[in-house]
Amino acid sequence: MIAKRIGILGGTFDPIHAGHIDAGHAANLTLGLDRLIVVTSRIPPHRAQPTASVYHRFAMTALAVAGNVGWRASDLELRSDASSYTSATLLKFHERGYAPTELFFIIGADAFAEIASWKDYPAILDHAHFAVVSRPRFLAGDLPKRLPDLRHRMQEPTIDEEWIESTRPLIFLIDARTADVSSTAIRQLCADGKSIAGLVPPAVEQHIVQHGLYTQTTLGRRASDGLTAVGGR
Repeated sequence: MIAKRIGILGGTFDPIHAGHIDAGHAANLTLGLDRLIVVTSRIPPHRAQPTASVYHRFAMTALAVAGNVGWRASDLELRSDASSYTSATLLKFHERGYAPTELFFIIGADAFAEIASWKDYPAILDHAHFAVVSRPRFLAGDLPKRLPDLRHRMQEPTIDEEWIESTRPLIFLIDARTADVSSTAIRQLCADGKSIAGLVPPAVEQHIVQHGLYTQTTLGRRASDGLTAVGGR
């Protein structure tokens, strides 16, 4: 039986932006993923609570992935009131029958550099392959020097090698160009009344404008939808 290659792209997505989409496309193209699941976080244990509500963040994620073949938005973390730890999410995929070597957790190189601070480290590295994508001013290729203890697990990705499905989970370093943008910068631009065209997918931009998200009247308070609007790693 041929193993699947399931990409998982997680984040608070407040809002989801071109950098997230670029990372997903880079991993999809480089690793030949069969499916890419974009998981919106609920409670971020390591950062401030999101500005937009759970409803809006998931809606923007669904709009962003629409039209990308094989991509789908998941509310897996949103169904729980617990903190959104990646280790717990990956274990939920195991419970659904996915082997660790069928899963590829997509993450920016800057975030992966802090992997030692994550819950359940280093065991989390055995929960899935990690597909680490370069970010502006932070190349994936620099990680062997930054994290020498993990160097032996780092590999250049190759689509066709069969060993990728049979070995222990690895760390794939993907050198690709991703948009130089952050959710924080987008929220500030909205608050300043400036355009965010090109920084987020057009449908996401329309949603933000239509609902008045991240304006001066919404920054500093959380939009309410009757749920606890939270998310994280």
